Amino acid sequence: MKFVKIGALAATALFTMALSASAADMIDKCEVTGKKGSFKVDKPAQAGQLTLETNLPAPVWYNGDTAESIKDGMEYCMAAEIAWRAGLDKVKLVPVDWDALIAGQTHDFDMAMSEISITEERKKVHDFSTPYFNSDIGVLTRSDAPVDEKSIKTAKVGVQQATTGAAFATDKLGISSPQVYPDAGSMFAALAAKQIDVAMTDTSIVLAQEVEGKGKFKVVGQYQTGETYGAIYPKGNPNNATYDKIIASMIADGTMAKLSQKYLAAAWGKDPATITYFKP
Repeated sequence: MKFVKIGALAATALFTMALSASAADMIDKCEVTGKKGSFKVDKPAQAGQLTLETNLPAPVWYNGDTAESIKDGMEYCMAAEIAWRAGLDKVKLVPVDWDALIAGQTHDFDMAMSEISITEERKKVHDFSTPYFNSDIGVLTRSDAPVDEKSIKTAKVGVQQATTGAAFATDKLGISSPQVYPDAGSMFAALAAKQIDVAMTDTSIVLAQEVEGKGKFKVVGQYQTGETYGAIYPKGNPNNATYDKIIASMIADGTMAKLSQKYLAAAWGKDPATITYFKP
């Protein structure tokens, strides 16, 4: 009961201190929980910040349409936690072209996170982080024109250029002439415009688009691939091993699970494992 007798000035001071303590544990809208500077990185791409490349749009993973508007999301807050534990003060988000990113044509960054599947071919160009997410290939249709396991073989299928979903459609499903789009946004726009019947890419991405579509789209199935996501690092960068240790620490202490629950499970409203698996 003694606390109710604190004077207005003291109460204001305590309130200000509480706000300051709270702000000290945030990067943008991301709550960071590890110990700041518990890992040491040497000469990041730009001093004092984690320079993060991604391909937009990526709802749920990056909440917003532009680099300036994005302050949270699954991968953005993952990057914020990495920055914090590396002793860096902020995340600088840099939107890049997907093809250029995958081809290793971008420069002056610390890492790239863009729901990127780790493949042996991509390892020839990049160093990858330890895997941090499992993902299969999802099948997104319009809600008023669903496709099933059989009819997909004759449907008009759209894919994103240079993705594992594109390779899966041609190599595993035998779809000889899928419609190829430079980014996920144009592929989903084509689906909405009835130019294609199916959009195929990672289950995590099409689930986010189902929510974004507010009833226009439906994830009708998925194909099991055993794919995992990893961050892309600049080839041979001496900080890569340290960033890997940070990601491993986030997996071990439950931070990744909390981020997944907060951003993915809450946004999708369903467990990806409950979606029907189609046979190729």
